[in-house]
Amino acid sequence: MNSADRRNKIKEILKNTKEPIKGTYLASMMNVTRQVIVQDIAILRAEGLKILSTPQGYILDVEEKNRYKKVIASKHYFDRTEEELNVIVDNGGKVLDVIVEHPYYGELKGLLMLSSRYDVEKFMECIKDGKALLLSSLTEGVHLHTIEADSNETLERIERELRRKEFLIG
Repeated sequence: MNSADRRNKIKEILKNTKEPIKGTYLASMMNVTRQVIVQDIAILRAEGLKILSTPQGYILDVEEKNRYKKVIASKHYFDRTEEELNVIVDNGGKVLDVIVEHPYYGELKGLLMLSSRYDVEKFMECIKDGKALLLSSLTEGVHLHTIEADSNETLERIERELRRKEFLIG
């Protein structure tokens, strides 16, 4: 399979699934290295395809109707990260991302796409295993999250609970 055919196959797979797909899975399916898949994804993005790279894998960025979003400002240290994320998902929210303001690079954003305790647990395992640092470690715990939910009432409930547990700033 040549590179153009492979990219078309990746595009077709992403268009036909609602769940993230790991780069390693795509690589094994197409009998190439993960790095080749990373390059293919970069080329597809340059062609205008909106592909998100999440901890769970690649997924197309599809705007869902009837979903509400809110950005919250939070501050806490590593030891409360899992608690904060679980408050959000337990109350019906999805943590889309984490954003920090870096003094040299400006805004840094990491896509999370966490919608369940299982997702939070897997994310925290990667952090605890030393595979990555929290972006908020660059900003003394200050960070933003974009949260998505099915109603404004759900977003308000999440915000109240985060405020009650003293996660929110401002």
